[in-house]
Amino acid sequence: MTRHFSTLLVVGTATATFLAAPASTANDPGPFTAHEWGTFTSIAGPDGRAVEWMPQAGPSDLPCFVQRSLFNVKGSLTGTVRMETPVLYFYSSKETDVSVKVGFPSGTITEWYPAADQRGGEIVWPSVKILPATKGDFPNDGRNSHYYAARNTAAATVQVSNNGIAQQERFLFYRGVANFQPPLSVKLVNNQIVVRNWMEDQPGTIVLFENQGGRIGYRFGQSTGTEGALILDDTHRDAWLNTVADSTRFPMSTMPGEQVDHVFAGQMGPETIHFLEACILDRPVMVTPQSARMVMETYTAADLSAERNAPVDLPLSNESLSQVAEMVGARR
Repeated sequence: MTRHFSTLLVVGTATATFLAAPASTANDPGPFTAHEWGTFTSIAGPDGRAVEWMPQAGPSDLPCFVQRSLFNVKGSLTGTVRMETPVLYFYSSKETDVSVKVGFPSGTITEWYPAADQRGGEIVWPSVKILPATKGDFPNDGRNSHYYAARNTAAATVQVSNNGIAQQERFLFYRGVANFQPPLSVKLVNNQIVVRNWMEDQPGTIVLFENQGGRIGYRFGQSTGTEGALILDDTHRDAWLNTVADSTRFPMSTMPGEQVDHVFAGQMGPETIHFLEACILDRPVMVTPQSARMVMETYTAADLSAERNAPVDLPLSNESLSQVAEMVGARR
């Protein structure tokens, strides 16, 4: 039996919150930047909702010096969301002292480094030194781990004191498990991945990874706002706009003259005949000018997004229209 796995990555969505502030207001620490990077993993059931599982039941992939919660005995915690290896990087032009607090609502922080005060879904580093001029003396247990790859950045060294012993690292590291429903639901409908967005904030780029019998590939989709997502197949055989209110709103095809639900797509001939018949027989056209414009604008936004390798908002702004003109001119 061939097994088919799909993984959805949404760029720009976060559930944990963190606060970094000067450890003391007596002295101005100067400007600094905190950058959080990480992912959240959940498993969707047939209805698209996240199901409960044991995220940490497998063998640990972390170095031995990483600290662990006593409540997570042998990875026995169950949850619907796993907070995967978030790290906090700091950038500053001078040595700075800050305090950091991370909150994971409805969750538990399960692993972290350097030493910190952890209580349930909250973890606090009362005093963190940001040392931009220090190379850093980082621990290494001699085993292969993707944990170490996160050190390959230009971020400043951070230092935390644990019982009088300095612990240095390139970042503040933490993981967690929680029970809540993610703001996106994902399900398979008629062999198509349908993504619905339930949050007020607009998600970023949607990336679908697929494993079909060992053949791994990916494709990109673009968020259209809070109501849904535009899914674009790299083969250009499928493109559809899915919204919470109306499900699939604008199914489109590149087969010449093929009628797909309420839209013609392809060569101009069949579309012209349909328009003439509508005029002669005094019946409404299949596609209104407003809908046709939206479809064309969607395709244009997709082309511009691929050219810029960045999300493009709809409707197109004047700046985006100018970039479209430059893109078309460069192709001539």
